[in-house]
Amino acid sequence: MTEMETLQQDLLKQVENASNLAELDAVRVSVLGKKGIITEKMKTLGSMQPEERKVAGQQFNLLKEAVANAIESKKQSLEDAEINARLAKEAVDITLPVRPETQGRIHPLYQTYDEVIAIFGQMGFELAEGPDIEDDFHNFTALNTPKNHPARQMQDTFYLQAEENGERFIVRTQTSAVQIRTMEEKKPPIRIIVPGRTYRCDYDATHAPMFHQVEGLVVDTVTNMAHLKGCLIEFVKTFFELDKVPVRFRPSFFPFTEPSAEMDIGCSRQNGELKIGEGNDWLEILGCGMVHPNVLKACNIDPEVYQGFAFGIGLDRLAMLKYAIPDLRTFFESDLRWMKHYGFVPLDIPSVGAGLSMTGGNKR
Repeated sequence: MTEMETLQQDLLKQVENASNLAELDAVRVSVLGKKGIITEKMKTLGSMQPEERKVAGQQFNLLKEAVANAIESKKQSLEDAEINARLAKEAVDITLPVRPETQGRIHPLYQTYDEVIAIFGQMGFELAEGPDIEDDFHNFTALNTPKNHPARQMQDTFYLQAEENGERFIVRTQTSAVQIRTMEEKKPPIRIIVPGRTYRCDYDATHAPMFHQVEGLVVDTVTNMAHLKGCLIEFVKTFFELDKVPVRFRPSFFPFTEPSAEMDIGCSRQNGELKIGEGNDWLEILGCGMVHPNVLKACNIDPEVYQGFAFGIGLDRLAMLKYAIPDLRTFFESDLRWMKHYGFVPLDIPSVGAGLSMTGGNKR
């Protein structure tokens, strides 16, 4: 065996004996580094005769290539072994129980949405829905709103770009438009609940450009103001989960009802805390009244034969009151910390009874 073959065998053995990447790198430096064995031998080529240099140069290059390839192969092997050892050490024990943390939450607004629908569903109301974009007739005219009413003005209503015929559609300011569409399509008796998004030019701690309403409508031959009061009193007792809630009805004005009233519930305000159902103070919660004869006429319903009541409630405000949320704007900020605090865990939410069960109509 020649000297060069012996050297190559010795160097390859050093590479093979390296047990980790640190040892392998030390071998690399000692062999191929600036002062390595092969590097030093290649420096001797300059003192050799041309023929001798040619032969020695080829041998040194073959030696260098063989050792470099061996080092690269050994490095790959050691890296794979290190990764496998780490994977074995850091393996997840899938037999452990699932962490109790639940990621998803039901937004308090939609929890309120479902609660209100369930309560009125138990009273026999059917669910009705309609488009967010409305025409002037269904949003204003059919609801007995005069042409010069402030609600029609640009500062209160979002108008869309005018059509070629000059007609301007709007994003609805109230879900009452669905009441009109229902009365146009269905003959009395009618008993519907209408939840949905509405839009107005307003923005502060208790108002938002987009908010949510739920409205109710009953039309038949016998319904009167006493039925309206009984229905709403039963609703607030069930929704706030109280056996008794002080209630008063104050005369008011809405174009689409006559007579009209605001409904207040008893409360107390002490030390910055609001408590519903007790105290000597009052809190306005909704508007209501008997359906105006002009509204019935606009839907081709004879007001000499039929009558009924209607009411409207802000779902956002109900959620704020029941779940002690101080600022409406936080509803729309998509803050996961806020959702974790105020949200509801699915399948573990307050029960409001059997919920909405009905046939026919426009369902959710």
